[in-house]
Amino acid sequence: MTERPATMMEPPVEDLLERVDSKFTLVSLAAMRGRQVNAYFNQLGAGLGSIVPPQVTSVSRKPLSIAMEEIAAGKITYSRPDPLALRSDEAGSGAAAAPAQETDSVHADDQDDVS
Repeated sequence: MTERPATMMEPPVEDLLERVDSKFTLVSLAAMRGRQVNAYFNQLGAGLGSIVPPQVTSVSRKPLSIAMEEIAAGKITYSRPDPLALRSDEAGSGAAAAPAQETDSVHADDQDDVS
């Protein structure tokens, strides 16, 4: 196995790109999950508990770094809506001929307990 030169980025971007289909997806996924992690830490004192906590044990305090570690660990997945299903829903509802907006959704694997 080839060793990579030491970098400041951990986990390496190459490892993260193996988990997604493009750089854009990686950036979007990390940003969405980073916002969720940030919201979780902000609501801790309120006791709301509606947001999934970080799924990995991390030494980092930055929400985006935690999100990247979750993606590298395979704890965060994503799904894309089917464009054909979106178009058929629009046609069935009589919506105007506006282009279908594709949005990704982020899913945290909240079945594992992180201690």
